[in-house]
Amino acid sequence: MIDFTEKSQYDFDDLVKLVKLLRSPGGCPWDMTQTHQSIRRNFIEETYEACEAMDEGDPAHLREELGDVLLQVVFHAGIEADAGTFGINDVCDTVCRKLIQRHPHLFSEGQSPMDWEELKRMQRGRQTVTQAMEGVSHALPALWQADKLLEKAERSGLYHPDRASSLREVARAAADLKEDDSAGAEKLGRALFALAELSRCLGVDPESALTQSCKRFIRDFSEWEAAAAGSEDSTAK
Repeated sequence: MIDFTEKSQYDFDDLVKLVKLLRSPGGCPWDMTQTHQSIRRNFIEETYEACEAMDEGDPAHLREELGDVLLQVVFHAGIEADAGTFGINDVCDTVCRKLIQRHPHLFSEGQSPMDWEELKRMQRGRQTVTQAMEGVSHALPALWQADKLLEKAERSGLYHPDRASSLREVARAAADLKEDDSAGAEKLGRALFALAELSRCLGVDPESALTQSCKRFIRDFSEWEAAAAGSEDSTAK
């Protein structure tokens, strides 16, 4: 038994204490052996499940999934606390300071509102747009990564894509794919990037658009499968 008092309503401090107990000697053997890398995928999956709950518009489901995401944050902070680097309060301190710094017009007198991206670039010591692009997370889904890179390029004023030029680039990339050679993966990547650019021109989130197509494919395949099953039944008779 571990020393944890059951309550009718738990709060954030209870979650932090519970995770610490689970990872302490005498706690859960599985929890004690986990590392950032061993549960990295869990973090990603829980985040996507929370996003799915948002799309469903189900408050009860969203409440549960946000709890799973919060658990991941507390768990990873607990790993670092055990290593003596930082704890969950340090995480809270860092994000509070970031919010204050990103809103100077609200927390400092005489300051006017500034562009969010420009503020981030200044505070991170990035002098060029290229440096800002290099700061885009490589762990993002590739279509979102492309979208963020294109957004930063557009903000620079040096890159001006439009619907017509993007359509031409998609057509060129698709034509290149007709050739059978060893550069197939590279050419497909260029085609996908061109489609991401076109998505921005259309004002469409490329990741969401592809997600909807995946759902549509499942519906279509279900009809094909049902039709095939019906055909087999007719043949059997």
